[in-house]
Amino acid sequence: MTAVVDAAEVAESRAPSRTSSAVVCGVLAVALVVSTVVAIGLGSAVVAPDDTARYLWAALSGGQIAGSEVTTYQIIWEIRTPRVLLAALVGAGLSAVGVAVQAMVRNALADPFVLGISSGASVGAVAVTVTGGLAAFGIYAVSAGAFLGALAAAVLVYAAASGGGGMSPLRLVLTGVAMSLGFQALMSVIVYLVPDGEATSTVLYWTMGGFGAATWGALPVVAAAVVLGTALLLRQSRTLDVLALGDETAASLGIGADRQRKLLLLLASLVTGVMVAVSGAIGFVGLVMPHLVRMVVGAVHARVLAVAPLAGAVFMVWADLAARTVVSPRELPLGVITALVGVPVFLSLMRRRAYLFGGR
Repeated sequence: MTAVVDAAEVAESRAPSRTSSAVVCGVLAVALVVSTVVAIGLGSAVVAPDDTARYLWAALSGGQIAGSEVTTYQIIWEIRTPRVLLAALVGAGLSAVGVAVQAMVRNALADPFVLGISSGASVGAVAVTVTGGLAAFGIYAVSAGAFLGALAAAVLVYAAASGGGGMSPLRLVLTGVAMSLGFQALMSVIVYLVPDGEATSTVLYWTMGGFGAATWGALPVVAAAVVLGTALLLRQSRTLDVLALGDETAASLGIGADRQRKLLLLLASLVTGVMVAVSGAIGFVGLVMPHLVRMVVGAVHARVLAVAPLAGAVFMVWADLAARTVVSPRELPLGVITALVGVPVFLSLMRRRAYLFGGR
């Protein structure tokens, strides 16, 4: 434990004084509550924030509403609320996993999907769509197929990356990229052999992401995966500090980098698989948010993992709101919004001469 604590102190010493993470968490928590209420009220049918809060309170407390408000209440509670909450959960999960993956592979360009998990999930979703498999899951068949595809991708990446040379960061990244390209080719073959409009729509959804299919039934599993995964990553925050310093430093401090990397890969794969199964592959959130948070609170992973989920949740709520309102009544793929925001932000970060992975 002493060795790990020393590594955390080394990471802290590499960055100048930062804003208190507790203050940032408090501000983001308030912003998340306000954003959630506003996003639930906005859409093709606009509902004032005070009315939105009243409907939400009625749903939570068992209160009554007027008969003339039933339709609006159903829109708020049955359609928009699960969607906005799912967006917040997925944004939080992608940001937390992004922090872990970047430390795990020591690559500033890494994100939760660099391991090929999203491509495997897309293959699973498309395969279920064109074959009608997993019918026992009913309306959740496609999501179940996506989750199984994500797990299969994680297993293949783990097996291929665990070669004689150990699971080095470079080996893991290259394996993930190669597997991702392979899954994308397989998905293209499936769509080509089964030229069905529904399969094409499914491919678009799983590659660009969205929360249009959000339901209350999907929330408990996603919430459990994100909360538990983030909690476990927080417990491993000092280990992440060590891995970010390099394998040689980890070995000198008595930390088995390969073993820790395998455990983190398994955890990241499970959490990402659950999220991709309900939202599709959403890019840039897990890539950009960790960098932005490090600039504010420093490089110590205990702080970054406390703030990044809240920042990701706020961002995703507003990104989803933009996706469903900018060209209303049509809906933009969520990946378009995250890319339009993420690309300029990331390029701006890279242009900062003082910015380095893990801090300034």
